[in-house]
This record gives sequence, structure tokens and C-alpha cells, in this order.
Amino acid sequence: MPWKECSTMKLREEFVRLAAQDNANRRALCRRFGISPQTGYKWLRRWRAGEDLNDLSRRPRTSPGRSPQEVEQRVLSVRDTYPAWGARKICAYLQHKGITVPASSTVHAILQRHDRIEPKSTPRSPDWQRFEAPLPNQLWQMDFKGWIRLED
Repeated sequence: MPWKECSTMKLREEFVRLAAQDNANRRALCRRFGISPQTGYKWLRRWRAGEDLNDLSRRPRTSPGRSPQEVEQRVLSVRDTYPAWGARKICAYLQHKGITVPASSTVHAILQRHDRIEPKSTPRSPDWQRFEAPLPNQLWQMDFKGWIRLED
């Protein structure tokens, strides 16, 4: 969709050029371009600062909850040494060595983030199987509940 981005950029640049003029009614320009006043003023502020008018990334600048790099490297080194081990075994191994590690779900997320876990190649078949008969009373089913002692 490069053409859409190009047309969007042209509209933003046109808005900014019109809004930067003296005696420009910025609120009317926002209504004309179909944007909120907050967005219009944001674009104008960016343009005056010499910044790009493209959409910025929505990714957080920091991840305070993310595991430290040293922990991730230890997890990855254990996984590289023992490629068949999963997250729980890696956690137990590192704890046995006296290293503080996060939860096994976090270790699993680290392994996934660094492509150390391969997705299952074939979907698992269900344990049940549907069975039908073309006409009524051609298929009977019985449940066996176990041996029951009778009085006689």
C-alpha cells in the first residue's frame, strides 16, 4: 500500500502548510481534513520541529517487565546445550545451579521470542470420531458401566 501512504503524507503536508499560515482557522481545517484538533496540532508541532509526519511506532520505548539480558542469555545457552529441554526443565536446571530465574512461562516466552521452539508440524487429531448411519436404526450404541451384582 505505498500509494496510500504517499497520498496520506501529501494530505498531511497540505494540512500543515495551510495551518502554518497566518490567520489560518485550524479548527476549520481539521474539520475539512476529517481529523481531530489534537491530531492537527500534533502534526503542526512535529512539522515545526522538523520531524517526519509519518505515523510513529506504537511499540513501547521501554519494557520494564522484560527479563534482563543476562537471564535471557543464560536460558538460551542452556537451551543450545540441551535442545530437547523445555522451559520447566531449564528452570529447574538453573535453580539447581543457584541462579535466580523467572517463571517457566517467562522462560517459554524467551525461547519463543528467540525462535528456539519449533511449532508443531501436524495438528493433533481429535480423540473422538463422528459416526453416522444412512438410515435410522442401522447403528446402535451401548455404554458398559461395569459388572453389577444382582440379588440372585
